[in-house]
Amino acid sequence: MREMSLLCFLLMLSIQQFGQRSLQITRTSQEILIDGVLDEDVWQQADKMDDFMQYFPTDSVAARGQSEIQMTYDDDFLYISVKCYSKGNDWVVNSLKRDYRGGGIDNMTITFDSFKDKTNAYFFGINAEGVIREGVITNGGNSFRDFDESWDNKWSGEAKKYDGYFAGELKIPFSSLRFNAGSKIWNIGAYRYDAQENEWSTWTGIPRNYPMTNLGFNGQLIWDEPLKSSGSKVSIIPYVTAGLSRDHEANTDSEYTYDVGGDAKIALTSGLNLDLTINPDFSQVEVDRQITDLSRFEIFFPERRQFFLENADLFGSFGFSAINPFFSRRIGTAKNNEDNTVQNRIYAGARLSGKLNDNMRLGLLNMQTAADKTDGVYATNYSVLAVQHKVMNRSNISFLMVNKQLLDTELDDLDIALYNRVIGADFNFADASNTWTGKTFVHGSLSPGIDGMPITHGTELNYNSRFWEFGWTHEYVQSDYDAQVGFVRRSNYYSFEPGFARKFYPSDGALNDFGIGLDSEFIFKPGFGKTDHSIGLTFGGTTSNNSRFEFRVAQEYVYLFDDFDPTGTDSQPLLVDTDYSYINFEGFFSGDRRKPVAFFIRPFVGQYFNGWRYGSGGRITLTAKPKAQLAIDFNYNIFDMPHLEDKKKTFLLGPRIDYTFSKELFFTTFIQYNTQSENTNINARLQWRFAPVSDFFLVFTDNYFTGADPSDRFNINLRNRAIVAKLTYWFNT
Repeated sequence: MREMSLLCFLLMLSIQQFGQRSLQITRTSQEILIDGVLDEDVWQQADKMDDFMQYFPTDSVAARGQSEIQMTYDDDFLYISVKCYSKGNDWVVNSLKRDYRGGGIDNMTITFDSFKDKTNAYFFGINAEGVIREGVITNGGNSFRDFDESWDNKWSGEAKKYDGYFAGELKIPFSSLRFNAGSKIWNIGAYRYDAQENEWSTWTGIPRNYPMTNLGFNGQLIWDEPLKSSGSKVSIIPYVTAGLSRDHEANTDSEYTYDVGGDAKIALTSGLNLDLTINPDFSQVEVDRQITDLSRFEIFFPERRQFFLENADLFGSFGFSAINPFFSRRIGTAKNNEDNTVQNRIYAGARLSGKLNDNMRLGLLNMQTAADKTDGVYATNYSVLAVQHKVMNRSNISFLMVNKQLLDTELDDLDIALYNRVIGADFNFADASNTWTGKTFVHGSLSPGIDGMPITHGTELNYNSRFWEFGWTHEYVQSDYDAQVGFVRRSNYYSFEPGFARKFYPSDGALNDFGIGLDSEFIFKPGFGKTDHSIGLTFGGTTSNNSRFEFRVAQEYVYLFDDFDPTGTDSQPLLVDTDYSYINFEGFFSGDRRKPVAFFIRPFVGQYFNGWRYGSGGRITLTAKPKAQLAIDFNYNIFDMPHLEDKKKTFLLGPRIDYTFSKELFFTTFIQYNTQSENTNINARLQWRFAPVSDFFLVFTDNYFTGADPSDRFNINLRNRAIVAKLTYWFNT
């Protein structure tokens, strides 16, 4: 039996490698009603994507819950029908809100690599309640980090539940997609989660050691005639806001505000788009999740503003996550006279991005921010050029230029840099077999008063087979390298990070898979020697019900070049020029996400600098499907360190309530209590999607000072309060 399974698996791989899985799509003149009822004649005749292969719990057999996908099109729209069969009618959908996460709920996702570069793709999904989602996959989909749901566009979908299956219909405008006019073949893929069978399945069959989002395994969509250009479509998205706020800490009067502005999206060609924004407003953007900050370096928070998200990988994927020459969140913030980060109004911006042909992507970005002379903030222009060219099968060479230019003519006599520039190139590598991936880059910065061009360099190489993983990363950042529009956590160091893992797939038992790995990082300062290292041994895996676990024991070493408070509580710091070596343990366990009560926890205990640290973090989620969900984030630390008079504690509690009245009306309340910042934040948002991609938002924000001393914990003082209403509408011309 095992030999037959292996033979089926090898045959499946052979089929996908030679591109023999394909779907024929033909034009229709029939009107299709998007209602989840597949009664149109075209659905009785169209070619099918079927015979799905199981991905989880194993990847060498046919899926137990089979699926069917069909497609057709007319001059303006691509139409998709799906049928998802299962053993019963107990469908799991946790929320009616758009852009759901796919794990643990019944849903289908289809991917379109319209330029056949096996590097970038759109995805569109629908679940059993007819809730839709869309987004993009970048960098080949080699990691779940390459999966981004934040891209939004105007399209529609609906689903209907039947006995033993649910059916869905999707209607996607060609103007929402980028492709070359005249193209006749796209790469496509599809994957599904069946909650009743606890099964992931894929159309083309993807080995378990790769993410389902990996674009190297896609099949082909073959059009019956060459595609015409979608034309020069224009979308106008204006907004109007009104708000009331008051700074209670400063005891100022209430401030009434109102504003107007908007965005425009212009499809210059089928592959190239021009985005414009005037006086952008981001008041509806969800607040960042707070964390307990125990780091000596800046913490990364992801971009959430919609204007910066489309083709964000083209601008923001250079370098590594901790050595990134362009980080869009730098635009719209500035340092004031007191060296504090403040919001900096954006006047306007433009972004030209997309495909010039099958092999070349182009990105141009220009943004202009305002001055605030009273606060020491200067008018600044930001310009970015990014070019990416495909080489070999799935690799590319990328080039980047970033320019930050202060435009205030009165700056000549001030001791401040009038500009900061970064130039660099990356080579991103992925072989045809999906076994080897990696990248290497060199970037340099230019600033007034700095001789030459300080550089940063890094290389990453990963090997991934069914049973083994190997990885190597090294980094180098010169002391004067300065990427002011980037995210660079530290400078004047070089490091290397070797690691490996051995993976196992038991044929039966409680464990579906498990692995043992060794990870490490060694950091050095030129002319000094080693400053940090971490060596960790891990054991983790997945259970048969899709729960996950991991345990890690690590030996750490740190040398301090500055005084540092490792508790993050403004306590007595450890002194400069001291070093510490210690051992600690941490774990991770997540439960079955299909259940009404789901959770993950991260316990930790062990030595910490000159003492001990123990505690836990995680999240508990309670769901009343499909409308209500309560998620509670928590983090608790206890520090027992001999240089402190008493034990120190930090506590972070973040309950979040989501209630979806319908697919158009959503309410979210997010409360964050953080003893480290001595702040409690309340952010409540009502969203009414009254038309496709058109919304009314009502956002309420409160911040309170919360005494960190246990004896003062009920001394809560209001810091500031605001309420904002925002209306947006998407016009197509």
